[in-house]
Amino acid sequence: MPSVLWFRRDLRLADLPALLAAADEDGDVLACYVLDPRLEASAGARRLQYLYDALRDLRDGLDGRLLVTRGDPRTRIPEVVRSVGAASVHVSEDFTPFGMRRDEQVRDALGDGVEWVATGSPYLVSPGRVTKSDGTPYKVFTPFFDAWRRHGWRSPAESGRDSARWIDPADVSGVASVGDIPDAGETLDLPAGEQAARTQWREFVEDGLAGYADDRNRPDLAATSRMSAHLKFGAIHPRTLAVDLGRGKGGQAYLRELAFRDFYASAVTHWPRSTWWNFNTAFDAIELDDGPDAQAAFEAWKAGRTGYPIVDAGMRQLRESGFVHNRVRMIVASFLVKDLHLPWQWGARWFLDQLVDGDMANNQHGWQWAAGSGTDAAPYFRVFNPTTQGKKFDPSGVYVKRWVPELADVADVHNLDADRPKDYPQPIVDHGQEREEALRRYNAIRG
Repeated sequence: MPSVLWFRRDLRLADLPALLAAADEDGDVLACYVLDPRLEASAGARRLQYLYDALRDLRDGLDGRLLVTRGDPRTRIPEVVRSVGAASVHVSEDFTPFGMRRDEQVRDALGDGVEWVATGSPYLVSPGRVTKSDGTPYKVFTPFFDAWRRHGWRSPAESGRDSARWIDPADVSGVASVGDIPDAGETLDLPAGEQAARTQWREFVEDGLAGYADDRNRPDLAATSRMSAHLKFGAIHPRTLAVDLGRGKGGQAYLRELAFRDFYASAVTHWPRSTWWNFNTAFDAIELDDGPDAQAAFEAWKAGRTGYPIVDAGMRQLRESGFVHNRVRMIVASFLVKDLHLPWQWGARWFLDQLVDGDMANNQHGWQWAAGSGTDAAPYFRVFNPTTQGKKFDPSGVYVKRWVPELADVADVHNLDADRPKDYPQPIVDHGQEREEALRRYNAIRG
């Protein structure tokens, strides 16, 4: 009998276990994607653009044999199943709070007559697989990392376009197709989809992997892989990356970043409340700023008009490109929560609105790390000095000058005391004073 392969965060054909499982049913396979209005409404425009571009790439990879429909999956997936008389629905398992609720509801809507088959996940090691000896989840990364490496993962799945006999959506009746896949009207700084992901990864392995450990914290260098958006949407699986890493210094540093991705996914799976609330509930009592002055400071931060060059460069890169270097993400996050004393949730929400690679687990727990309230968080007393960080990681000011053109002719962008252009703002706060204030507030909740 036919089966349905429902694509979600796995917009690819290579290394896709769910495809092999669907093809193993010994029947034809209908590939489908459901544009959920709830997700379209909550996603930033750039993430939608990546999604739409990746869907077009996937459809091309299937020679047009991808059914794209819009609506509530609780009604659309049963409609798709009925339209082809499918006996099963195959998916890659989703571990986000929203995705888990949605899948449970769709399974209930399908009833007992249709088999629900979840095979694989977006992670090297799926959440729940790596636990302590007593079965409880890890709250600290280092022991998680050790256990994660011992657990290991499978080799890439040998799947592709020819793995299944695909049903042509033109032959399917009873399901409303969207016709043309929409466009969000955004221009991405890197192409989207499986083919772009695989090309980008090959280039990084050849040219960037060896130096990754030494250069990955330098925003002035093209030293990172830029694979985060591809991983977010599943245009490539981390297994495909891991198999190329080897045992060198650069490869092992990259593997550690993939482990952090799995660690944060595990945290959100076990503690879904931590997506928007402090993981460490002691931080619920911390004093935060609010009101018109706080909002004005937040708007200056969003616009890249704080008067701190490395912070402003990062925020302008985010606003203009939908990406910001990871080291700079930490710097701007620290500035928001520890210099401006604003809720980390404000920054997390803005990032999700702007980022192409906005991922709920990575984004929220990255922000909680900066705020000191999350799993394995930065110590409360660690307050990034934006000037020192700029000097260390952008020593020649190349990164700052790229994104803050007012400083293009300044000799030392990290020392503007005597050379601050008139069209560039004065610092909106004094870092030394705000550091002391942040420590006062942190000490107050320590008790």
